[in-house]
Amino acid sequence: MPKNIQVQLANRPTGPVEESNFRIVELDVPKPAHGEILVKNLWLSLDPYMRGRMSAAKSYAKGVEIGEVMTGGTVGQVVESNHPKFKVGDHVVGSLGWQLYAVSHGEGLTVIDSNVVPLSAYLGVCGMPGATAWIGLLEYCAPKAGETVLVSAASGAVGGVVGQLAKLQGCRAVGIAGGPKKCAYAIKELGFDACVDYKAGNLIDDLKAACPNGVDNLFENVGGEVMDAAFRVLNPFSRVALCGLISDYSATEPYGTKMIRSLLVNRVRLQGFIVFDRQDLYFRAISQLVKLVSQRKIKYHETVAEGIHSAPKAFMGLLKGDNLGKQLVKLS
Repeated sequence: MPKNIQVQLANRPTGPVEESNFRIVELDVPKPAHGEILVKNLWLSLDPYMRGRMSAAKSYAKGVEIGEVMTGGTVGQVVESNHPKFKVGDHVVGSLGWQLYAVSHGEGLTVIDSNVVPLSAYLGVCGMPGATAWIGLLEYCAPKAGETVLVSAASGAVGGVVGQLAKLQGCRAVGIAGGPKKCAYAIKELGFDACVDYKAGNLIDDLKAACPNGVDNLFENVGGEVMDAAFRVLNPFSRVALCGLISDYSATEPYGTKMIRSLLVNRVRLQGFIVFDRQDLYFRAISQLVKLVSQRKIKYHETVAEGIHSAPKAFMGLLKGDNLGKQLVKLS
């Protein structure tokens, strides 16, 4: 008989995440009641926001309690159904957590078609990260043709889509990434005009060289010193979509932004946003991204860990920037 394997939160990390913060348990596979379905998860998404969910600090969403299954996006297949809207064999995307099997009432689950794009893409380029890129760039930055778009974490699941969407809008796309391999990927594979290696030690000068006409749109994923450097090259009346602050997620002391003056002097419009606040745009974004990926107008890369037991280590690697593109765990 198959077993359900879960990764639960064992204790809250202080500083960097460690494997001891997780507990892996084996349980019986749950049975769906009336109006429920049983889903066998096939793919698990690992994303930076999960670090915040491991904390007890107040945030935009409820954290994971000690002993609860770690939260996370999944793609799976319905193996039992007592629900009129789902049939056995349906592939569904949702948020069923770090586990092999899950019972659901169907809320928050969407049936997806693997004949258009691969199932795994619905957790990355055609999923929450892609929608984050689409909404953040097109709704909050609203770049115009000929403008410069700068995006940090340019080789990641969100940043890589931002740069390609910027190019489709007729913009100059400049990335910031860690290391020559990631920068080369952004330029050669994703079509960025330039990509600055923040690990090279010349971030401010390199940004000025890569953005000779300044920056009109900043899509910020990193925060900290990288964001401060980006603030130095902003143009008057530029727009900033503040998506993430991954450099602060495991810090014991928050980074104090030193270039806040640039926002005032340049009359910058900065908007922090959470993608799920924009349900009015979410599924339109997904539909557009599926079309663009199927037409090969947007490319993507996946870093895949094998098996549920690999999830904690893969997540730790994600937070350190070890992945290229979207970090996934293949569960089956």
